Amino acid sequence: MKTFLNHQEIIDKCEKINEQYDIDPGVFDAVVDDLLESEDPTEDVVLRGFQRLLDEVDHEIGRMESFVDMKPNCFMGCAFCCYFPIVLSRMEAKMMFRSIEHFDEHRKQEIFAHWENYFEQNKTKLSEALQMDPEDSETKLAYKRLNLPCPMLNPETQLCMAYEVRPIPCRTYLNYSNPTVCAEQHMPKEPFSYEFLYTFYFGAINELIQVLYENGEDVFVDYPSDAWSYDYLPAWIAKWREGTLHEV
Repeated sequence: MKTFLNHQEIIDKCEKINEQYDIDPGVFDAVVDDLLESEDPTEDVVLRGFQRLLDEVDHEIGRMESFVDMKPNCFMGCAFCCYFPIVLSRMEAKMMFRSIEHFDEHRKQEIFAHWENYFEQNKTKLSEALQMDPEDSETKLAYKRLNLPCPMLNPETQLCMAYEVRPIPCRTYLNYSNPTVCAEQHMPKEPFSYEFLYTFYFGAINELIQVLYENGEDVFVDYPSDAWSYDYLPAWIAKWREGTLHEV
């Protein structure tokens, strides 16, 4: 029978990470340095950097988990966390959507068709959710209580439709206790967030874009304003579908 960590055991391991584990920013910097040496087209460099830095967040979490000997109990089809508000910058949204545009045609059209139904079926909930301040942490529970699914969640499979480019909040929220806590509570205390890794990821992706921008490269983001404008993922998708995502 599988055993699960209890809340205190999770706290103890997280405290060990805080006190004894040193994050090496060099692993993120190395990705940027490698990309800036590339002769590839600028868009390819940006999108590859976006993907590699997201992957590096996953790798860093794995290193921390190994350090304290714990493994998450999240599993495919467990989508309770896919009802939390996902906030990201306009810059990240543009990179995410441009990445989706490079998906194979069938997969891409499935996502676009899903969005069409999503915004029609969730009109009322979206109207209420998108009026909440994305920078106010107090609204998180109210948003979760709406039971509004992420626009990337496939309602049939309960899987992410763009898993490899899912945003940082989706990658950094993990449960090491019994998975039932996520099913039974809107805001369970047991799951742990590694969202502090956003600082390292964002610093690196920001540096990549800044250098390309200052070198006169044709990046597809409005730098630096896109880097500091935040909203909910459904709000950015709505703007993308309307053709207004590039409006500052």
